[in-house]
Amino acid sequence: MEHAQDAYNRSGIVLSKYLSHSGICARRKAEDLIKSGAVMVNGTVVTQWAYRVQENDTITCHGKTLTPQKKLVYIALNKPTEVITTAADDEGRTTVLELVKIRGNTRLFPIGRLDCMTTGIILLTNDGELAQSLAHPRFGVEKRYHVVLSVPLKDYHKRMLRTGAGLPEGMTKPDKIMTFDRKPRECIVCIHSGQNRIIRKMFHTLGYAVHKLNRTSYAGISTRGLPKGGWRELTYDEVAILKRYAQRAER
Repeated sequence: MEHAQDAYNRSGIVLSKYLSHSGICARRKAEDLIKSGAVMVNGTVVTQWAYRVQENDTITCHGKTLTPQKKLVYIALNKPTEVITTAADDEGRTTVLELVKIRGNTRLFPIGRLDCMTTGIILLTNDGELAQSLAHPRFGVEKRYHVVLSVPLKDYHKRMLRTGAGLPEGMTKPDKIMTFDRKPRECIVCIHSGQNRIIRKMFHTLGYAVHKLNRTSYAGISTRGLPKGGWRELTYDEVAILKRYAQRAER
């Protein structure tokens, strides 16, 4: 895992990367902030995102002095229902960030989203670049869902889902769908699409209401062993897998 100090050893750190390491935003958003003139280096406005910051430079954004976070953190959370996947909520509802307590002032970003009533795995990190890459709608990490429908899924609807027939144009079909003989209202859906609420929309198109939706894995990282509301830090190997996915997305 790269620390901010490591980046300085290569003749400074790119300004946009410095901002994302400071935890205020992802790197692409940082580029916009820099271009807007909101960022100053040693009291001088810098609008070039590729400007290289040196270790003793003072960086401010909208007048606030920034400090890069020394350690990158990667967390898997088993999200309960009625918890919001945002940093804050105007209605005062519980957010995923309130469920994860770590030392220091580390600011975490959710990677992607789960709607309020969907449970299961959500990843959190202070690695703004990784979060931006993995959360982009065009980028496909495999996600696995356990779905409970209002009524049993008909065989011909299952075939339609597998082929994409009958789905609106632009809606991605699932990679895999599995049903259970003894539990006909339940199924497992695997999909790479990052489209918002794609599972609920997919079944709604065919006339089904989704009663329960639980994401059991993301890029092979599962909720196994985590109670609802529980969290853990990712292993080195899990982080390496995510970074390989992100590198492919940027090509």
